[in-house]
Amino acid sequence: MKRNDIRNIAIIAHVDHGKTTLVDELLKQSGVFRTGQVVEERVMDSNDLERERGITILSKNTAVFYKGTKINIIDTPGHADFGGEVERVLKMVNGVILVVDAFEGPMPQTKFVLKKALELHLPVICCINKIDRPEARPKEVIDEVLELLMDLDADDEQLDCPFVFASAKCGIAMVELSDEAKNMEPLLETILEYIPAPEGDPDAGTQVLISTIDYNEYVGRIGVGKVDNGVIRVNQDCVIVNHHAPDKQKKVKISKLYEFDGLKKVEVNEAGIGSIVAISGIADLHIGDTICSPEAPSPIPFQKISEPTISMTFLVNDSPLAGQEGKFVTSRHLRDRLFRELNTDVSLRVEETDTTEAFKVSGRGELHLSVLIENMRREGYEFAVSKAEVIYHYDENGKKLEPMEECVIDVPEAYAGTVIEKLSARKGELQSMSTSASGSTRLTFLIPARGLIGYRGEFLTDTKGEGIMNTIFQGYAPYKGDLNYRSQGSLIAFESGEAITYGLFNAQERGALFIGPGTKVYAGMVVGQNAKAEDVEVNVCKRKQLTNTRSSSADEALRLVPPRVMSLEQCLEFIDTDELLEATPKSLRIRKKILDSLQRKRSNRK
Repeated sequence: MKRNDIRNIAIIAHVDHGKTTLVDELLKQSGVFRTGQVVEERVMDSNDLERERGITILSKNTAVFYKGTKINIIDTPGHADFGGEVERVLKMVNGVILVVDAFEGPMPQTKFVLKKALELHLPVICCINKIDRPEARPKEVIDEVLELLMDLDADDEQLDCPFVFASAKCGIAMVELSDEAKNMEPLLETILEYIPAPEGDPDAGTQVLISTIDYNEYVGRIGVGKVDNGVIRVNQDCVIVNHHAPDKQKKVKISKLYEFDGLKKVEVNEAGIGSIVAISGIADLHIGDTICSPEAPSPIPFQKISEPTISMTFLVNDSPLAGQEGKFVTSRHLRDRLFRELNTDVSLRVEETDTTEAFKVSGRGELHLSVLIENMRREGYEFAVSKAEVIYHYDENGKKLEPMEECVIDVPEAYAGTVIEKLSARKGELQSMSTSASGSTRLTFLIPARGLIGYRGEFLTDTKGEGIMNTIFQGYAPYKGDLNYRSQGSLIAFESGEAITYGLFNAQERGALFIGPGTKVYAGMVVGQNAKAEDVEVNVCKRKQLTNTRSSSADEALRLVPPRVMSLEQCLEFIDTDELLEATPKSLRIRKKILDSLQRKRSNRK
């Protein structure tokens, strides 16, 4: 049976192609907000980090009503690091809106998310967004999208997908470029016409596949999923089963049930086939679990999430300044918080190590792990992390394999040579190179994932901030040889104390400093970057010796170069394999793993 009063769609796209802005407009124009209500931009990006960085990290559910039909919309992230979020929510929907920038055209992540949708045989509506951009080229982008669909072996129905032209920023959409655009109705009409209504058997036993987990301090875990068959009711007795864990069978009771309406969750007593529901009150609920009737429990298949490619070690902070800024500092606090993250993040892995003080955390990329570090800092945790390392695999002959990335770079022509030189030194192979009419060059590289660690900051400097870099995981390939991550050494504090202007003035001749006067330092802490390749110890706490004779230049003011203040990403890119980043709610400090100067020299000799 079909349920014609519901449509379930996901909005998928490459990063920055306008998914979240498009959802904003659909919410505004379907009357979710009162007339004159002040609404923040990108209202779906509710998390502080999402608002600051302007990116979507977690997929979100919302719903709009149009002509008596409820359209459940899922806004998904565009970054490759959060691809796990996209993979799993596609199981909840019956079709997707693929948003493509009218100037950039299909990008690496467009290909990744579209491939996942086509594998699940979902119908696609292609929305060419940002047609108001001065350099927009919607006609050429249509051809590029069709080429991409053919490359990904789309079937005839998928190739015959409808195209809608939109400017989410202006709140308009049209079916033909020559049409007069007033609002988003043409897109909503296309959704009703092309996206199939959900099907299921209302008389069969209950089946709800949990695709997302939300977490709330007050009610604990909230599972979000689609009712595939039957009806789910409050106070109903159910069984949890899992396709990948055949032995799992747990009896539970549904205590609270919600449906989505605009940005709110509305409590309901029951929900039928095709409804996207949130279920709270079940403590041990995981992504991929199926909630079934006890009579005939049968799990719904759920694809395995792609494996992580990068890992870091999270350690208890043991520096001389430990415990002064954070609320949660012990290994038990660290362990509980990391394992709690697994509740909501399917792409993350946390493993215990030989010592209770350290945990190996693996994710999909540097951004994925840096978002976790930033969230933990804001919650009051204090800890240290090591340099990101890639996860190697071995084939049956014992040959070492490493993760490879496809890296697509758009830069002004003048900087293309520098980028090619830098990436070739990092074992990158140039696959293709093309120049657009606007003078921008697109370079496509195949490069080991470790070759990109620490490169983003350098790339922005080399291209004067004008370059755009996008990467997507390509698979495993034989090890490409050793890499030298950093050509410059560190300036290391010689003793503990407080940095003094006189000491800093003498140290700044050696390179760039990361600290200013009055900063607390300890022996073994990295206070700057040396201009040469080796590490050098400097005494930034050194005071000027007072004598009873005065020279003519004695009272001249010492001029300090302003210190280089680094963000979390820049610190993670800067640290070397023998260094750690100490992250506290107020500070980011780089330090050597071995703080004692003598022991460090001995270990380097070995």
